[in-house]
Amino acid sequence: MTRLERISVEQGQSLWLDNLSRPQLRDGTFARLVAAGIRGVTANPTIIARAIESSDAYDEQFESLLSAGCTVEEAYWELVISDVVRALELLRPTFDQSHRGDGFVSIEVAPRWAHDTDATIVAARALHERIREPNLLVKIPATDEGVRAIEVMIGEGRSINVTLVFSLRRYGNVLDAYLSGLEALARRGGDLSTVQSVASFFVSRVDTEVDRRLDATGGQAALRLRGRAAIAQAKLAYQLFQKAHSNARWERLAHQGARVQRPLWASTSTKNPSWPDTLYVDSLIGPDTVNTLPEVTLHAFVDHGTVARTIDTGVEDALALMGALSTVGIDMDDVGHTLEEQGIAAFDASVAHVLGTLRARSRASRTTLASPRPGRPSRHASESGPSTAGA
Repeated sequence: MTRLERISVEQGQSLWLDNLSRPQLRDGTFARLVAAGIRGVTANPTIIARAIESSDAYDEQFESLLSAGCTVEEAYWELVISDVVRALELLRPTFDQSHRGDGFVSIEVAPRWAHDTDATIVAARALHERIREPNLLVKIPATDEGVRAIEVMIGEGRSINVTLVFSLRRYGNVLDAYLSGLEALARRGGDLSTVQSVASFFVSRVDTEVDRRLDATGGQAALRLRGRAAIAQAKLAYQLFQKAHSNARWERLAHQGARVQRPLWASTSTKNPSWPDTLYVDSLIGPDTVNTLPEVTLHAFVDHGTVARTIDTGVEDALALMGALSTVGIDMDDVGHTLEEQGIAAFDASVAHVLGTLRARSRASRTTLASPRPGRPSRHASESGPSTAGA
């Protein structure tokens, strides 16, 4: 077996791809990764914007959507949904063979709604209604407002990927929202077994921010703690996950068919070149977890990653590290809040940028169509004639 297959069979962890692009969907790259053992796919507004802006694979559909009367923003969402639907088709066999345990594709609500509970609910509900596939996860950010929306969506029986989780306090909120949502669904007589959820706990970005603060603090005590916070915090998050899914509250829900909300390790590429390139994979392997990997990290793991249970080793050391960080003035809740706001701002900027790019393409397209070419009449001059009937 490959390492991708072994980590699932031997360790109970699913590896998902953190990328989604139309060229890979078309040329067979994505299908080959699924055949090799990738069990799901995630993306975010930045990944999607990069895909659209860097490829002409979207141009034909974009032009068709504009011709049909779509606004640029409406066309953008149609481009995104088309890729998601195709990925859902390719992963449906994984979903079925795993008895609804894997084979998921995520699509994120617009980041501008991150601090608006009602708007998030409307947007998430609309995506679920538009893409009626059981292996769809709608992404909702774990802001205060987002957590309230997550509880409502779970209570409606909708499957959710909770994204942008950066701190243990916030993760505790997310776990409670999931359980409360399931309890609400049970009171309504809903089928708990159909609800799927993951909580995307971001990793490498935590080290980046904590190390920045440690460098600013200075001193040997602070500098010795660099590069250790993210893995330690993730290990403690797994302890919270186990605790939330091993008590009487959970047992009542499990008896009604509820599935655990798996922790998903996100942001797992190594940002510091002096660290191992599979650091955030090798260190966080354990049952009932997901790790979503960008392609560079995925290929590195396939080549030389370690397949062994590591998620619950060194827990006491992780607790001690959190105490040491506090001693030198690092507030992990504040780190989490800072990264949450940075993440939302970055995703919002990505959407704004790709919409700007698409608007520029739209203007260029209209200019080209309106300008007569040598030896040919303009579209305007001939649009009423039979030669344009299929345009």
